[in-house]
Amino acid sequence: MTTNSRTSAVSKQKPKALITDGLRFGRFPITAVQPAVEGGKFPAKAVAGESLVVGATAFREGHDQLGVSAVLLDPRGKERQRVRLAQPRGPRGMGTDRWEGLLTPPATGNWSFVIEAWHDRYGTWHHNAEVKVEAGIDVELMLAEGAALLSEASEDPARPSADRRTLRMAVVVLADASRAPEVRLAAGFSAEVADVVERQPIRELVTVSEPYPLLVERELAGRGAWYEFFPRSEGAHRNPETGEWTSGTFRTAAKRLDAVAAMGFDIIYMPPIHPIGVQHRKGPNNTLLAGPHDPGSPWAIGGKDGGHDAIHPELGTFEDFDAFVARAGELGLEVALDLALQAAPDHPWVQSHPEWFTTRVDGSIAYAENPPKKYQDIFPINFDNDPAGLSNEILRIVFLWVSHGVKIFRVDNPHTKPVWFWEWLIGKVNKKHPDVVFLAEAFTRPAMMHALGRAGFQQSYSYFTWRNTKEELEEYFQEISHESPAYFRPNFFVNTPDILTQYLQFGGPAAFKIRAALAATASPIWGVYAGYELYEHVARPGAEEYIDNEKFEYKARDWDVAAESGRTLAPYLTRLNEIRHTHPALGDLQNLTLHQSTDNATVVYSKHKTLPDGTKDTLIIVVNVDPHGTRESTVSLDLAALELDPADLTGNGGFMVDDLVTGESWEWGEYNYVRLDAHVEPAHILSIRR
Repeated sequence: MTTNSRTSAVSKQKPKALITDGLRFGRFPITAVQPAVEGGKFPAKAVAGESLVVGATAFREGHDQLGVSAVLLDPRGKERQRVRLAQPRGPRGMGTDRWEGLLTPPATGNWSFVIEAWHDRYGTWHHNAEVKVEAGIDVELMLAEGAALLSEASEDPARPSADRRTLRMAVVVLADASRAPEVRLAAGFSAEVADVVERQPIRELVTVSEPYPLLVERELAGRGAWYEFFPRSEGAHRNPETGEWTSGTFRTAAKRLDAVAAMGFDIIYMPPIHPIGVQHRKGPNNTLLAGPHDPGSPWAIGGKDGGHDAIHPELGTFEDFDAFVARAGELGLEVALDLALQAAPDHPWVQSHPEWFTTRVDGSIAYAENPPKKYQDIFPINFDNDPAGLSNEILRIVFLWVSHGVKIFRVDNPHTKPVWFWEWLIGKVNKKHPDVVFLAEAFTRPAMMHALGRAGFQQSYSYFTWRNTKEELEEYFQEISHESPAYFRPNFFVNTPDILTQYLQFGGPAAFKIRAALAATASPIWGVYAGYELYEHVARPGAEEYIDNEKFEYKARDWDVAAESGRTLAPYLTRLNEIRHTHPALGDLQNLTLHQSTDNATVVYSKHKTLPDGTKDTLIIVVNVDPHGTRESTVSLDLAALELDPADLTGNGGFMVDDLVTGESWEWGEYNYVRLDAHVEPAHILSIRR
């Protein structure tokens, strides 16, 4: 429903009644508002300081000019930003009545925005006067109308005195019959007048859309670099005589935090840290029989030492965990904890609440299956028998870990639980703790992944892991940046304990560089699983997962030897994160623009952001996605997307770019030759010199 008003800051006419009560259309139709999730049923997502593309389709009858604005309202409903929308470049704007612009909410909270459509009095006069005066039609009448319009606007007390003076000076010339018509008209069309009217349009018949909700969350809800490691492996050591392992602890794992922070990561993520079940425990490489000293999968949660509200005794105590969280905080890292809602056969819930599981006809509890895979060490939970009891128990567990400093949860397999539960849980948690963030580990169908985003998940794993070719990447980048960002924030993890793609298995070190460069620059959120920087690439035969998988055994990595030998990607990951921290354009999701290249393995895209102080930050990323060779290409840029100013141009009409990886600089233009050797530097990350 839209509302209407005839009043404006410059109109002295008495408002007249409009016959619009109960109608769906206002004086001017406003449709297809974005970002709007299911028409505003769910709030669109944003993070503080993010520039959001706001748009609508708005039009009017006849030939008079229409103006369209977007207004940002803070949680109290107070106007905080107003921008005039424009028609997009290219086919999306021509003849479509589509209008777009950027709003930038500065702080967290439940914000909203409205779209306003209005009769553009100055634009209408400008268009008519331009045509008629040149044709010699109604010349004096058009000049008189312009003088009257600007005179009325100059009396508006809401305008700055300097602007009112500018308008009055234009009126004097417009009304001076002793001057030539073209001189008089030029005064009404001057850049000074246009600037005044652009900042404060002369409006009438304002139509206002209904407000659309906008949930603005803290930065790590939509930005950040994740690093995943198993605390039991950090500091673990093996007795060379007996072959038995001693587990790492929170105390030993904390020693690794300095290196993670030094690489520029923001979040340290740990798989489940709870007691691990003994019954049907899995052995190395997911074998069905575990030896007496095999640690089992951390995702098989629960045993004699407790369940989701307990810590595996080999890792330490709650005091040790608190010290780990505190040390991470000292280094600028936040701790993310795995929330895996499942149970080992010996979890305390199995005895105390068998109704929270699925009982089969023979009386046994169903274990997890993804045919032909079987997970006998895990019982899935069932919400249908006691939804309130189970839900409240999980809420209690989440609040417990929040009380120990955990504000980020990576949720295991959320798509195997009812969506209503996540809407309820995240709503309950965020009402009390709005800074708590949930990441959905949902490699599943798009409808479910998108529904989880609507339900409240701040971010999600994505299909990026399997998008490797130029065509696949361009299609996916377009989708995540322009089709689904209102409700789906993709986290571009390059690998996980479960996922070692063939691209990484057989692409060599170049493949690791390529995937890191793409992930770190195309999405505001990205992550790596430990060992990536060591180029770990050997898979279990016939599978897309690591051999000697850390999910089922300890893994001791010699980070120092790797650094001394130079066989580590850590310096490159560090540089990528440095670039992310110093270039705000990489912190937004919707500002990605694809550009053209003549090579079928060279991907080109840019990210641009104009900061509140007017500073422009623009990066051009060119990546050779063929890890086996050298690619040459002519890159064709959409210069309008780069928002170049005259001061940015060289004497040749080009502009300077600095490669943020190599330190080299070039003069670029609309067309540019590029040669990228995957075995040297497979990617340019270019910053436009302003």
